[in-house]
Parts: sequence; structure tokens; C-alpha cells
Amino acid sequence: MKRLVLVVTFLSPMLFWSQSPQNQFVLFDVEYTYTKHDADTSTPSKSHYYVTGDKLNPDIPTDWTSPVDFRNGTVHIRIHVLEKPPGKEPTKWTLCYIPNHGQGNGYGCTSTDLYLDEGVYEKDVPMTEFWENESIIWSEGIKQMDLVIKDDSGGQGHAHKREDFEKFFPTKVRITMVQVAKGATYDPSLVPNLDQ
Repeated sequence: MKRLVLVVTFLSPMLFWSQSPQNQFVLFDVEYTYTKHDADTSTPSKSHYYVTGDKLNPDIPTDWTSPVDFRNGTVHIRIHVLEKPPGKEPTKWTLCYIPNHGQGNGYGCTSTDLYLDEGVYEKDVPMTEFWENESIIWSEGIKQMDLVIKDDSGGQGHAHKREDFEKFFPTKVRITMVQVAKGATYDPSLVPNLDQ
């Protein structure tokens, strides 16, 4: 009997820990080649790559505010630029959260850093500090992500509109977004096979 009590006492914290909510999750991890034709024919909006369905993690929480607070945490953005046309044209991807229910503008966007060359670029962004983050009803979740290739001219700098579009297309990228709860720290081991 003592042995049973000892085993239960020892295992109960581990059982609780294993059932505790995770403090980070991969929102998506996609690798794709993107061409001028893709940008011109994407619908409903041009220059967009849509992360929906099985491209989006099916296990993301419905409520980003509770029991784990992802809304006031950070997002770790990692882009691996695998192929890019020569010329070092400043490029970035705007990353837009499309919620199940929005308010105001109805969606919010962060972005990768501007990059000039192939390589890996990473950054952490507070979830309360990107464009229109308050237009998302975070307690009701996200239904998709819209990734938009742009130049360095600002919000309307869609790459497909440029006369020198060949500086942007074709390109091949791997973009990964990891949501990290308030007070937690990004753990790169969560994403397998991160090529450097």
C-alpha cells in the first residue's frame, strides 16, 4: 500500500503537467515557390498566398485569451528565403491574421523584416503591437492567414504591381509562425528540420 501511495504521489504532478495547456504552438509552417503568375491570379486578392485548411495548424486554440494567454504574448516569425532573383531588391511578406470574427477593420497584420538576399531572418513581435491587432476578436480564434509579398514602399507596395516585377519573382520561401504565450519564451525545437 505504501508503494502505491508513493507511486501515485510521485506521478500525480507529472499527470497534471502532461495535461497542462501548451505555452506555444506552430500557427503554420509552409514552404512554397511563388511566381508572378501566382501573384496575378491569386483570388480574391492579388500578391496573396493563402494559408487555409490543412496548411493551418488544426490544433490551434479557439480562444487565444484563455486558459492560455496568446493574445498578449508574442509571435516568432521565421522566414527562410530559399530562392530570390538577383539584385538585392528589398522584399518582405505581410502576414495577416484573418479571424473568425472581427471588428473595425476586421483583420490585423504583422510582417517579416525586409530582406535583400537569400537566408534566414527571424524576429519576435508582441501581439499587441502590430497593425490593427485590436480588430481581431481573439477569444473567437483565427480561420486563416494571408501572406502578401511586398516591396519596401509601405502598406500598398504589392510586388505584382511593380514594372520591375522580375526583381521579386519567382521566389521560394519557407515561412513559419510560432505563437508564444504571455511570459513564455520561444523554443525553436518546436519546429522540426529548421535548415540554416
